[in-house]
Amino acid sequence: EPVHVHVSKGKPTTNATKFWITRSGKCLLANNNSGYDNRTLNYLTKAIEANIDIATSKWVEFFGDLSYYC
Repeated sequence: EPVHVHVSKGKPTTNATKFWITRSGKCLLANNNSGYDNRTLNYLTKAIEANIDIATSKWVEFFGDLSYYC
């Protein structure tokens, strides 16, 4: 599966909000299952993009390879 980040309030849940990480270093909202408002989604997008190198390196450590949504 392509590299992505799950975000949830409190403990991780199956209904977490999901962001795809793109090859260009941006992220795209895949779903908002946690029900975050637009302001929070914008904040999360910026925070993920600011830490894209950390997210992708941790992904490779855990899964061993990296593919992108787009």
